Amino acid sequence: MKLVTEAGGKGKALRFDVANPEECTKAIEETVKELGRLDVLVNNAGVAIDGLIMRFADADYEKTLDINLKGAFNLIRAVSRPMMKQRAGVIINMTSIVGEMGNAGQAAYAASKAGLIGLTKSMAKELASRNIRVNAVSPGFIETDMTQHIPEEAKKMMLQVTPLARLGRAEEVAAATVFLASSDASYITGEVLKVNGGMYM
Repeated sequence: MKLVTEAGGKGKALRFDVANPEECTKAIEETVKELGRLDVLVNNAGVAIDGLIMRFADADYEKTLDINLKGAFNLIRAVSRPMMKQRAGVIINMTSIVGEMGNAGQAAYAASKAGLIGLTKSMAKELASRNIRVNAVSPGFIETDMTQHIPEEAKKMMLQVTPLARLGRAEEVAAATVFLASSDASYITGEVLKVNGGMYM
């Protein structure tokens, strides 16, 4: 919130379960009531539970889709009413290179992220008449807490198939997201902006 305030904006921190439709609706309503409007929604909540499909638990599959895909659906549905009323808004869904190209041992994660791409394109068509843009950002392998645990051999192989030959930075994903949220992207909707160093084109 400090960075938002320093930039001259207004923000509010809320804790809620994105997989719970009622909590999503309540969070959006509370935000709009307090701040007057809601201009940008970034669906960034996510979880990755890896494992071979023959041993993958139903509960882990459901949890992955509940957070990664259903959570985005819940929040888009909740925010669509106030954005349609103000006839303006931007929705950005955080997908993944894995949702575009697949990855062994990540069936649930890949399914959830591929689903986000379909959701993005459908919502872009559905909401465009009310001047609401819907896009997705698709990061490749980024330096985060999650990728710190990748074995060195696997990391070396990833770099070999990445033309820019390095992992991305969180700031680079943030910059792509800010661009899509800005007026500079006012004629862009239904797109998936890849931030992956050329690993998947």
